[in-house]
Amino acid sequence: MSKTKITLIGVRLAKPGLEFVYEGPLPECEVCKVRKACHNLQAGKRYRITAIRTNSKHECQVHRDGACAVDVIESPLVALVNADMAIVNSTIHYTVGCTKKDCRSHEFCNPDGIIEGEKYLVSELLGNAPDTCEKGRNLKLVELRSV
Repeated sequence: MSKTKITLIGVRLAKPGLEFVYEGPLPECEVCKVRKACHNLQAGKRYRITAIRTNSKHECQVHRDGACAVDVIESPLVALVNADMAIVNSTIHYTVGCTKKDCRSHEFCNPDGIIEGEKYLVSELLGNAPDTCEKGRNLKLVELRSV
């Protein structure tokens, strides 16, 4: 299970279950007094809001109605991996399996929030590659979690 972190997000975006990929600070954040609370996540990773801390609201130059504190966890990712790496509870270094952007299964080879070369735990085997995958014969669809 992923550890919960507290961060800030725009009030209008703060809804339990919302998933987002943290992209890093904007230039407007440089002068903000609470920037360290906003930018305590790893750039490029996908997170899910699990709870809203309703007693905190902060002015923000980026978010029109301000920002509030939320609890987030890293979201599991669904990806295609080589069949020989699709072993539940094994750790893998993820590498992009396909660069064909016109393939209808491209999103599974390059899921939002995955960092190439990073270690992931294969937490669940979801099945074979979709029929739409052009390289699907040797690929399995799995759920990955950060290690």
